[in-house]
Amino acid sequence: MGLIFIRTVIIFITLFFVMRLMGKRQIGEMQPYEFVITLIIADLACIPMADTSTPLLYGVIAILTVYFLHQIVCVLDLSFQSAKTVLSGRTSVVINKNGIDDSQLKANNLNVSDLIQSLRSQGYFSLDAVDYALYESEGNFSALPKKDYEKLQTSLPVLIVEEGKFDEHNVELSKRDEHYFLGVLKDHGCDELKKVLVFTVDGTGKSYLQVKGEKYEVFNLNWEEALW
Repeated sequence: MGLIFIRTVIIFITLFFVMRLMGKRQIGEMQPYEFVITLIIADLACIPMADTSTPLLYGVIAILTVYFLHQIVCVLDLSFQSAKTVLSGRTSVVINKNGIDDSQLKANNLNVSDLIQSLRSQGYFSLDAVDYALYESEGNFSALPKKDYEKLQTSLPVLIVEEGKFDEHNVELSKRDEHYFLGVLKDHGCDELKKVLVFTVDGTGKSYLQVKGEKYEVFNLNWEEALW
């Protein structure tokens, strides 16, 4: 029984740190330790029920061990702020007054496409429609829109450049070519494609450009007619 206790503790600790390293995308709406406990208990409950060669007492001891660990983690989470940060993580502000904070995205194994998808799920289609956006420690996404943000998103923006790479499909959709957009970037002070964190264009030519480490810029391309 002592061996089962030790093996359960080792599995718990291993799964916990793996889930913390994997970032918020895998956690969903649960805290990391809650997700780990859910995984472990599901298996621990099935093994003694399905395998009659495994003594039932072993499964009971293992489940009680997980419960014991859960109680300890809860006490630490509620009693100490430093422990809460280690166990549950921090809120990650991924959009601020300067634009996208790519360091916060990378810290949570997310990219610009993931962020845009989260914004769309909240009804925000333009990156400049919000002042702030964040991922909570359990993975929930929230955004603070600008006043009258609906006026800022009259056409659907598409990604032209993401983290230094062209999206060929969207370039073709715009009925322009990469050379044209390289010229646009150069006109706005960016002479290297790899420096671009994000560059979007909507059907009317409204563009959102953010160079890595710099504040974002919104400008309009002189398109004669809307493309979509």
